[in-house]
Amino acid sequence: INAEYGVHLMQQNVNPEAAQQRNNGTPDIFRRILFIILVYSIVSYFWKGASVEKDPATGNPLPPHENLISPNQVFELKVFLSESSSPWTNISDKESLIWHEKNIVYGSWDSENYRKKNITIPTSETLRNNGSLYAHIFFAKQRSRTKLSNSDILYTIHPLTKYVTIKKVKETKNLISGELNQEFAKQKEVNMVSDVISTHWKGNLTISLVIDYSSYPYRKIPPQVMPYLQFGPTDLKRPRICNQPQEDLIPKGDYYPPLFCNDFWILREHLVPINETVLELTLDLSYEPISLWKWSTLVQMEQSFSLQTKVFGAEESETEDLKKVLLDNNPYLLGLTFAVSMLHMVFDFLAFKNDIQFWKERKSMEGLSVRTIYINLVCHLITALYLFDHDTSWMILISAVVGLLIEVWKVSKATIVQLKWNKGIPSLSVTDRSTYSDKTKQFDVLAMKYLSYALYPLVIGYSIYSLMYQTHKSWYSWVVNSLAGAVYTFGFIMMTPQLFINYSMKSVAHLPWRAFVYKALNTFIDDLFSFIIRMPTAHRIACFRDDIIFLIYLYQRWIYPVDKARVNEFGQDGLDHNNQTNTTANAAGNDVAGQEVPDKKND
Repeated sequence: INAEYGVHLMQQNVNPEAAQQRNNGTPDIFRRILFIILVYSIVSYFWKGASVEKDPATGNPLPPHENLISPNQVFELKVFLSESSSPWTNISDKESLIWHEKNIVYGSWDSENYRKKNITIPTSETLRNNGSLYAHIFFAKQRSRTKLSNSDILYTIHPLTKYVTIKKVKETKNLISGELNQEFAKQKEVNMVSDVISTHWKGNLTISLVIDYSSYPYRKIPPQVMPYLQFGPTDLKRPRICNQPQEDLIPKGDYYPPLFCNDFWILREHLVPINETVLELTLDLSYEPISLWKWSTLVQMEQSFSLQTKVFGAEESETEDLKKVLLDNNPYLLGLTFAVSMLHMVFDFLAFKNDIQFWKERKSMEGLSVRTIYINLVCHLITALYLFDHDTSWMILISAVVGLLIEVWKVSKATIVQLKWNKGIPSLSVTDRSTYSDKTKQFDVLAMKYLSYALYPLVIGYSIYSLMYQTHKSWYSWVVNSLAGAVYTFGFIMMTPQLFINYSMKSVAHLPWRAFVYKALNTFIDDLFSFIIRMPTAHRIACFRDDIIFLIYLYQRWIYPVDKARVNEFGQDGLDHNNQTNTTANAAGNDVAGQEVPDKKND
């Protein structure tokens, strides 16, 4: 979200995508996930399928799919614990029974239907050696007889453990003292030579039976709901894994609603690693009814996160950042945040469009800082090298390379770039355009001179700090990381030369104001996220640095107003020359007709 926070993340050796996203403003994960959820919801809502099917024999519409559970049906809940995912056959086994609840009324939201229990489970040797533990959940109609038929039982299996990949940290060291990175040193002590998959304990099991009395037309069940429904009696020999959709499911007859195990809010930080020292574990058990709307929202969000990971290469930490925001903030503020995120996407597109259009149509470099364009190109190159050095995902790399190519294109528009050959050796020649006047160049050089007084000591100081107190893979890595850290931290200073040129020329007529306004709006939106994302106070305050720059631009716009009827010092004006041409043509036509042409110079 801000420059310093990106440096803080680099210092903590976290994934560089996070630093790149926070540097760009609103985290991309917000906008990408919001966009996918929105598109998925719209498509799912308007998807109606084919026309209503009819019985070939009678021609009558086929019956709809109804819920097989009647309102106020009384259930009992049994949960068994096992290290095997094989079907559970003995529902009378009391040794493995860890939870038994009776008199659960389906469709009732009374407090009596919310059940909780906390238990302590001893760990076995198999579990401590990367084993697994499963909950076998039976939701059965409460009857007076002991033996139940398959049509009276809902049965599912849910894992209470999760395999987490612990990635091997790359070797880094302090280039002066030779001291290894602490995390790498720990992994070296235990002879960790590659990524390790380790069992982690979830510690929570929340069971819900979805309350849904919907009557779906024959084979017209919404696609986001149908894979989770159960049609007909339960097959106890082939139980379903909880929350796992059943592919190629053909709806036949009436349905049982989904039996849902809510793992959505279990974050990585909640998981407990299981090793030889863990002798017992605690488990929080709970049952609560859940509405169809809430259940489908959680399922669609989980599917969106999965799509982010598979298609866009998003990291698990990114989705967990969003979950933390949802957990820690007021729902009204979150609603405002998502609405503003939509605006952020629109402003991003408009800013990009107007920026490209401005440079495409620009014929003169009067009043614009060419050296700022050079610096932006160098900053984008440093950022791309930094991302390559940290093995970033292809999606972030493509974004960085595209940004670098756009800056190269801007340089070609602002200067004359030629490829010359000297004795068979190619070289690039970059010369200023004729429209880049001596006056503008003088102010540009002077602005960069003043900027260097502040920028060079900061870059050198940060590089020395990084060399003394941080670890790096090599000297090349130190150079790239130091320059990238300077870009993330002091990048906002790069906008100050243009402020100096505006001040010296007492004019802002040459700036791409549409693009500036859209970028300024996005900067103010980033301020909102700075209060939602958890971060140190110093980093939160740093979010307002870009605001100061944009406010100065707006102040200059106010004190240097543009008179569209006046030709400025660059030989430009803001009049509509198409209308002016039409007026001149009409006037000429009136002269030919012998009519007097009215004097327009005072209009």
